[in-house]
Amino acid sequence: MLERSRIWAAPPRWRAAFAVAATLGLSGCATLAPEEPSGAVAAVPTPAPAPAVAAVKPAGDPGARAEEARALLAQAETDIQRARARRALWAKAWEALVGARASLAAEDHAGAIRRARRASELAQLGLEQLAYPAVKYANMAGQAAESR
Repeated sequence: MLERSRIWAAPPRWRAAFAVAATLGLSGCATLAPEEPSGAVAAVPTPAPAPAVAAVKPAGDPGARAEEARALLAQAETDIQRARARRALWAKAWEALVGARASLAAEDHAGAIRRARRASELAQLGLEQLAYPAVKYANMAGQAAESR
């Protein structure tokens, strides 16, 4: 039978007490309020925060938005066709294109634009992936045989 260390042979009471003490000690550190800065540090002026810039673009002309959505969808379709021809089309790119078509049909121009850009991006990444070397399993099997 395997021998046990003397540390673990002790009764579990001291381990429980140690665990409780460690938990209380660590929880006490987490609840301390931050100290106020000293007078010397507080005298340093802090720069004023920059005004927040709205991330949302103005609505603009709905016709221009629809035209942009149609143009990006056409570009995404071209990118998808190019990736498919080179056998580098990812399933997620195709799903994004189908979603962009559905959004445009439902006149959700913002969604169509977002999905068309995503489809183009994924199609481009699929094409870029072709530049990387393929994994050669024959070499891996040869290396395993050599190491024996």
